[in-house]
Amino acid sequence: MRAASEASLAAASERFELLWQQVGADAAVLGGQVLAFADVVRGSGALRRALTDPAAPSEAKAALVGNLLGSGADGRVVDLLAGVVRSRWSTEADLAEALEQLGRQAVLAGAQAEGALDTVEEDLFRAQRFLVGQRDVREALAARSTPAAAREELIRQLFGPVVHPRTLTLLERITHQSDTAGSVSAVAALADAAAERRSRTVAVVTSATALTREQEDRLRSGLARAYGRQVQLNITVDPAVLGGMRVQVGPDVIDGTVSARVADARRRLAG
Repeated sequence: MRAASEASLAAASERFELLWQQVGADAAVLGGQVLAFADVVRGSGALRRALTDPAAPSEAKAALVGNLLGSGADGRVVDLLAGVVRSRWSTEADLAEALEQLGRQAVLAGAQAEGALDTVEEDLFRAQRFLVGQRDVREALAARSTPAAAREELIRQLFGPVVHPRTLTLLERITHQSDTAGSVSAVAALADAAAERRSRTVAVVTSATALTREQEDRLRSGLARAYGRQVQLNITVDPAVLGGMRVQVGPDVIDGTVSARVADARRRLAG
């Protein structure tokens, strides 16, 4: 991806991650809606052009997303996808790839919430090793003449009985990508994404006012040093905390808000 698309994807990932953290295991279900939308976008050149045209009004693009997804889609997903198409994309293909990545991350987030991310990661590594030694399978999965549904059925037959359901969902996705379908590199990329997610820490930050970019960078760097790994910030602005900020990383809570200090002072006075 070019710089503009990479920036748009990074911003979208942060927004989606906040939802995945809120819904837990349901992230995989909501991610299915993102992946379904990715398939629609990938399958229509006219739609990709309409959604990535820089001259088209942003709200018209957002309205198109709502019309395509319909009333059956989760409203939060619709809103986030509307934000995705409002962003700038360097090429039509970048939008489809971004949607695919966002959906895959949702499946991984759901697996993580279920405590199954380690299993999914190991499944993907084993699937990668299997494909390395099975040339006939690789060719069957990559054959452009074979419908995606048939390739997907082959994936289910090969891996369905032996992998976690979240792993199977991810493996099925490689059959929807004609340029990498069935390739070892496609499965390796999924395994890398699982490993990256497992090693990443999410910090939920509540602040009275929006943080500046410099403040975010300082906080992210400080937490990374404290926890020894990459930290993603999910920031919520809540004027009710009055001032300062509250940071939660897993079970660890650092509450430096004014409201917390006032509550502590009241308890001390009452005691």
